Amino acid sequence: MPLLLNKDQVVNVLDMKDCIGALDAAFTEMAEGTAVLPLRNNIAPPKGLNLYMPAYLEKMNALACKVVSIYKENPTEYSLPTVMGTVLLQDSITGQVVCIMDGGYLTAVRTGAVSGLATKYLARSDEGQVAGIYGAGIQAEMQVWGVVEAGNISSAVVYDVLPEAASAFAVKWGEKLGIPIEVAAAPEAILETDVICTATTSATPLFDGAAVKPGTHINGIGSHSPGARELDTEIIKRSLLIADSREACLNEAGDVMIPISEGAITEDHIHAELAEIVAGKKGGRSSADQITLFKSNGLAIQDAATAKVAYDKAREMGIGTEVDI
Repeated sequence: MPLLLNKDQVVNVLDMKDCIGALDAAFTEMAEGTAVLPLRNNIAPPKGLNLYMPAYLEKMNALACKVVSIYKENPTEYSLPTVMGTVLLQDSITGQVVCIMDGGYLTAVRTGAVSGLATKYLARSDEGQVAGIYGAGIQAEMQVWGVVEAGNISSAVVYDVLPEAASAFAVKWGEKLGIPIEVAAAPEAILETDVICTATTSATPLFDGAAVKPGTHINGIGSHSPGARELDTEIIKRSLLIADSREACLNEAGDVMIPISEGAITEDHIHAELAEIVAGKKGGRSSADQITLFKSNGLAIQDAATAKVAYDKAREMGIGTEVDI
């Protein structure tokens, strides 16, 4: 019988370290050809948009589909969230649906985990580095958790257009991670850090790419549409650019598409996909002064791998409700 996991139960079973490990395995499968990652399908009824994201990881026995709905009138008309997500996990051997779980928190954790994974492989290896976070929402929270878990981070700095949100972030995550987190008075202060994560809803660049110091690693997370970007053309030009998916970057990521349209770079500026770096098929950082940049769009293999972790942990801990359907 399928197991049902609500949001609180997913929160209870998901740990960042486990997720980073699962994504390491998932991206290795992607590089080795044992992952199946179909194109995302969209259906748009009159009032909203629905995204269907299937994936299969053969070695992990992870077969899943995440459904994300975006209905802007939900809060006012139906007292429902604008964005909702649900993940259906199957046993790839039998096809049986083994779990149906809330996908909201899962999506946030896997997004933080992929930045952690990129930081592990692309950031400098020296100790005592400082993480800089643009944004103070749930995605930013998962970013600082992910990079601290995976990297050599000893402190962090956060900036948000709402100072009170940044202050609450600093207190909550400083205590949770056991590191000092400062609130930046201005966005430029983030450029003094070693690992930068952009996790905002901004449609325009957050900083001057010419001011980024050598040796910085950047995780670009927030923007995911052709007309929006958190990163300007200059920083894209200066960086060793790594994509979660080359295809997604060329079709969905304004951070990359806009510099290409300007003639500032070509498609060949994408050095590699993260899977190629993880599997050792291409090299990453080549010097301590090199700027590395990971552009994340979000892949369904991340959802499948994280859902498998959540399901296995829930079974181990006896969490969830079995249903007969």
